[in-house]
Amino acid sequence: MTTIVPIGVAAFFLAMGAYALAAPAALVRPFRITADTPESRSEVRAVYGGFGLAVAAVLVLAVVDGGEFRRGVVVTVALALAGMAAGRVVSRLVDKATRFYPIWFYFGVEAVAAGLLLWTA
Repeated sequence: MTTIVPIGVAAFFLAMGAYALAAPAALVRPFRITADTPESRSEVRAVYGGFGLAVAAVLVLAVVDGGEFRRGVVVTVALALAGMAAGRVVSRLVDKATRFYPIWFYFGVEAVAAGLLLWTA
């Protein structure tokens, strides 16, 4: 279980990163964001694509390396995911309610992934 969770989270980041690099406008469309300029597509590719691939890579390296490096990486990614989930809660407190998908769906993904990673750290 201690290997399955980080590898599963890495797979999610790998898929998100690859999708963002290949189809940035499609990735953000469920959030009603339009990536219709080179600048906006570059931002999506950088933040969701490049960052997603980097997180996936560091999680795989952490599993391979093990030890304290593994624990540090797993805790760091878990806290980043928890921060994303918390940001969605803050947004709900200051904005009007939204439909379940995509906001609350991804809140659940982020919160569960964060909890599982912390559990396996």
